[in-house]
Amino acid sequence: MSNDGVADLLRVSTPQVLAALVRRYGHFDSAEDAVQEALLAAATQWPTQGVPDNPRAWLITVASRRLTDLLRGEQARKQREETVARWALPEDWLTPPADRQPTDSDDTLILLFLCCHPALSPSSQVALTLRAVGGLTTAEIARAFLVSEPTMTKRIGRAKKTIKDSGVPFAPPALGDRDARLAAVLHVLYLIFTEGYAATSGPSLHRVELSTEAIRLTRLVHRLLPDDAEVAGLLALLLLTDARREARTGPGGELVPMEDQDRTRWHAEFIAEGIALITAALPRGVPGPYQLQAAIAALHDEAPSYSATDWPQIMLLYERLLALVDNPMIALNHAVAVSMARGPHAGLKLVDDLEADGRIADDHRLHAVRAHLLESTGDTAAARAAYLLAAQRAMSLPQQRYLNARAARLDPGPTSV
Repeated sequence: MSNDGVADLLRVSTPQVLAALVRRYGHFDSAEDAVQEALLAAATQWPTQGVPDNPRAWLITVASRRLTDLLRGEQARKQREETVARWALPEDWLTPPADRQPTDSDDTLILLFLCCHPALSPSSQVALTLRAVGGLTTAEIARAFLVSEPTMTKRIGRAKKTIKDSGVPFAPPALGDRDARLAAVLHVLYLIFTEGYAATSGPSLHRVELSTEAIRLTRLVHRLLPDDAEVAGLLALLLLTDARREARTGPGGELVPMEDQDRTRWHAEFIAEGIALITAALPRGVPGPYQLQAAIAALHDEAPSYSATDWPQIMLLYERLLALVDNPMIALNHAVAVSMARGPHAGLKLVDDLEADGRIADDHRLHAVRAHLLESTGDTAAARAAYLLAAQRAMSLPQQRYLNARAARLDPGPTSV
């Protein structure tokens, strides 16, 4: 097997091996260290010696032995030494339940639930999920979120300590908690994708590794929970949104708004898969937020042009979504849909109302939408001022360049005397 093939195999196996160790021994932090050493051994040995018949069992064996060594070295008290001494050797438990196929998927889902523990902040949930389930290194996560590696190391370390101190066992959440914990998992995957698709700061519009990882993990959850309509809705939403990614930037990396995008560059396979997913999910019951957002994305992707988009239907879907979710960004998108369906003045009224919402009042996107709507009404002076204000508040360099360019187009220039 090639080095790339080994790397892909290790990436897929990592959460399953980590989950097996945490389920058996606990000690999230030490288990992860042991798994990393097993991965390093595999990456060194497998390309030259060949991949074992059961790669996952091999990794579990090596990681378990290393974890036992780590725990023995750390545990000085006699009681803990006796606990370690009573543990079975790895070769005694390589048969079920540690590495049986039916529980691998369950273990990965439990690991996701654990990383999205409600005691953690959303940023810590995201970081820990990328580290433990996604298999990204701390350095990769730090680069993605534009923080130093020591800062991200501390964030992940605090997250692990919080989980350890909570005493939560490695087990599926209680039935009454399952929906809330699954909602947290889906929210984390959505946050990871969003940061990858539209980076909040930095020199690039996209962080492809994050959006790609979010889709991969959401596929995994969908495979584990194929009958959950909201999981299917989230996967559809991510695919239908990511399908437009390549067309969002021009040759120089500049932002291209949807109305100006070359739709032949949209990813047709992602669109077909996303539409099939949401079409199958919607009839299962009352649609949730991710299903409604996926339905909106599908209408965008199916439209032959921006002007031919079914804006009245999108407006109605946003109204249903707002009845379920109190989210100012959804309200802002609703304002855009209203402006397209009923005219810019109707949209501006909704934008004016949103200025009183402290959650979005300082967000550059509010002022960018206002600028676009003002430009549509012919008020170029007010539109230019709004574009400049939006550019000042944007943290992403491509967003800043785009907004400043829009303002420059409206600059009347020097007045002749």
